[in-house]
Amino acid sequence: MAKKSMIEREKKRERLVKQYAEKRAELNEIIHDQERPMEERFKATLKLAELPRNSSATRLHNRCQLTGRPHAYYRKLKLSRIMLRELGAQGAIPGLVKSSW
Repeated sequence: MAKKSMIEREKKRERLVKQYAEKRAELNEIIHDQERPMEERFKATLKLAELPRNSSATRLHNRCQLTGRPHAYYRKLKLSRIMLRELGAQGAIPGLVKSSW
């Protein structure tokens, strides 16, 4: 089980990413538009830099939905390898057969 503080920090990042997504998209559109004047693009770059760092989607980290574990994460199932193994042994994941030999 991950520390509560780390799980809450990740939730805060997700909230910030969602909150600033539209503003970031607009600024990035201005920055990458070659038709606009250089001064306008530079001002947009400065405005983008003023936004909180945690509002960037690249700051997000995938975590297991049950335990919050950040490593050994399966994107398709949104679970860590440990929880996948436990749930597979219990038969809670349809189509997954755990074999032991």
